Amino acid sequence: MHLPDPVPDPAVMRKQYRAHGLAEEELPADPLTQFAQWFAQAAAGGVPEPNAMVVSTADADGRPSSRTVLLKQYDERGFVFFTNYESRKGRDLAANPWASLLFPWHPVARQVIVEGPVTRVGRDETAAYFRTRPHGSQLGAWASEQSRPVASRAELERRYAELADRYPEEGLEENGGGVPVPPFWGGFRVRPRTVEFWQGRPDRLHDRLRYVRGADDGWTVERLCP
Repeated sequence: MHLPDPVPDPAVMRKQYRAHGLAEEELPADPLTQFAQWFAQAAAGGVPEPNAMVVSTADADGRPSSRTVLLKQYDERGFVFFTNYESRKGRDLAANPWASLLFPWHPVARQVIVEGPVTRVGRDETAAYFRTRPHGSQLGAWASEQSRPVASRAELERRYAELADRYPEEGLEENGGGVPVPPFWGGFRVRPRTVEFWQGRPDRLHDRLRYVRGADDGWTVERLCP
């Protein structure tokens, strides 16, 4: 195995956070309002792709897996992302419909963790979003058997080229059609049971405030040790 010289030592890598803290009295009554505030600040603060989140799932045997996915919608119903239902995360969620979402906003020393049960969004909602995707992304959803082995890059590009010939971008709408929504593709909605807001502080005494949903759908806030 060839290693770079010198090899960085992760044990000595550390950063002293000096951001303003997060106090209970500053929080709104519900986590969605707090998320919207931090999301806007992350975007304004130059965080690259602030809607990128690590989605963690587990299969029926409890074996976890994680990947980065883009958040596409959020409202009082939950947080929505779209994917191939036959992908690894899709199969995980069919067997174990619960997920954790992590927004790693490192440039502003913040992260948000959402945990909760997962349901599929309706087909009308999926179709409405699919129509907003770039033409190439629509074709890619058909071309890729996500998470499945493929013989080569050339094979993947061959599939894409065939779809591009079948559904050319120019004149597609004029001909009365569009790229159809793949039946194996759609959205998942995570309905939060907990939402944790993490703010980096000096000496690793970080602020961690977690909203917990009650049986009446109200929220309480608890402080966690860092």
